[in-house]
Amino acid sequence: MRGPRKDRALETVRKVDDNRFSYADYLQWHDNERRELIDGTPMLMSPAPNRIHQTVLRRIASRIEGFLQDRPCELFFAPFDVRLEPLPIPNDQSFHVVQPDILVVCDPSKLDDHGCNGPPDWVIEIVSPSTASRDHIVKRQLYERFGVLEYWIAQPMDQIVLVYHLGNDGEYGKPDVYSSEDVVTVGILPELKIDLGEVFYRRGDGREAMGYGR
Repeated sequence: MRGPRKDRALETVRKVDDNRFSYADYLQWHDNERRELIDGTPMLMSPAPNRIHQTVLRRIASRIEGFLQDRPCELFFAPFDVRLEPLPIPNDQSFHVVQPDILVVCDPSKLDDHGCNGPPDWVIEIVSPSTASRDHIVKRQLYERFGVLEYWIAQPMDQIVLVYHLGNDGEYGKPDVYSSEDVVTVGILPELKIDLGEVFYRRGDGREAMGYGR
């Protein structure tokens, strides 16, 4: 079994302390690796997503983009840096940087040349086997902590979407679970409805659900 890849770029930059890297460090890494910073710890991202992941991403994003025309919110998708610490936190004090698969930002003051500074209003992660733990546990906790209003986890293997809404207590609570038979109303944009049957179907097979390894 191969061990984890050594991240050699980390040897070329300073650390804020013995344990954490900042966004200022992150900006110095000029290799071809994609990383996220979780509490100052760099995490290498998976290789290029597979076809099913990209298909689901494209179908969801196209529906959002069409809806947002002539509206103030903006749609982005990875690679796009999101520094979860809000302004005016400087780069050398920013230790949480993620690249969500899909995100929507409704406050233009959060956007700059590097990406988003502060929590997006809506984040969607599309799960693959290699990202399941990070998406379901690590990122859910981060998005809750920093105040992402709505967090979707799309699972093509199971043809379901888990939807978390941030409560008045600042917590997500239990997710709403939707299948490929459902049409989901977006909490932050209630006029937008996404038909999961159209998201998960496999082209050429009617509305047959797609799944990894099938």
